[in-house]
Amino acid sequence: MELSLADIAERLGGQIAGDGALVIRGVATLDDAAPGDISFLFNPRYTDRALATAASALIVREYLPDTRAALLLVPDPQVALACLLSIFYPPKPQVTGIDPTAVIGRGVFLGEAVTVGPCAVVEEGATLCRGARVGAGTFIGAGSEVGEETLIYPNVTIREGVRIGQRVIIHSGCVIGCDGFGFVPHQGRHLKVPQVGGVVIEDDVELGANVTIDRATLGWTVIGRGTKINNMVQIGHNVTIGADCILVAQVGISGSVRIGDRVTLAGQVGVAGHLDIGDQSVVAARSLVTKDLPPKSRVAGFPAIQHDAWRKSTATFARLPEMRKKIGALQAQISQLTRRLALLEGSTT
Repeated sequence: MELSLADIAERLGGQIAGDGALVIRGVATLDDAAPGDISFLFNPRYTDRALATAASALIVREYLPDTRAALLLVPDPQVALACLLSIFYPPKPQVTGIDPTAVIGRGVFLGEAVTVGPCAVVEEGATLCRGARVGAGTFIGAGSEVGEETLIYPNVTIREGVRIGQRVIIHSGCVIGCDGFGFVPHQGRHLKVPQVGGVVIEDDVELGANVTIDRATLGWTVIGRGTKINNMVQIGHNVTIGADCILVAQVGISGSVRIGDRVTLAGQVGVAGHLDIGDQSVVAARSLVTKDLPPKSRVAGFPAIQHDAWRKSTATFARLPEMRKKIGALQAQISQLTRRLALLEGSTT
């Protein structure tokens, strides 16, 4: 594809500083860009790379002097890049239809333009709505529903009684609707509690590779509209996650946790069971949440505490050896002063 910089500016709503007639043939990073490419600058720490790049044009937020490249100024370069990549790399046309090796059970409803890949299994009573795409080797259990325009990549397991909304993206290796980890002690052994609930994945959710979402014991495990979940996240039974949340890789959420809207759990966060995390809260990476968090909390640490307190504690931790020496010296001085004071008091009596 070839577009002039002026064409790109019109599509992205940006302003040009330089030659709008420049022909742009590709999008690349600052380091990999060649003449004819457009690149981008999100973070000022990479300004030196932007000045040295061979790209013909740069997407920037503010005017960048001393660069050889033409500039495309936009309010948010990250949003502009996302739109530009969609222009230069549009989705490939999909061939719809049911592969001859797929297994389709009795009573399955198939909407218009549905795709089912090689060796996929769709059990009885399941529903695939218009435009749904099921990748090779994927399993969809009895009575489950896949919404319109949802994309399921190869080798996904969706157990029985799962409801998936519209425009959901599910990457390879996900298991949705597996049994929750429910056991009770009985006569010295662990008695399994049947997990008879289901899972609801609302519209516009994206699940990264190898995400596991347990079905509810009773009722539903719910992932709210627009939530994005990174790779290798574990979500326990009866968890409810609100809208537009971000869960980064290797998060683990115990059963019956309730998470509000627009919450961010950074990488390797753990959440103990039966807790509430309020709307717009942020939990820093490798933190453990052990108590309820009110809305707009910012916590960090193990266990998680207020983020500012954690930063101060972390800074103090690095100084502990030095502080230990100073405390030892002060203790020695106090001992000397105590002995001198005792001698003075003795000499006056």
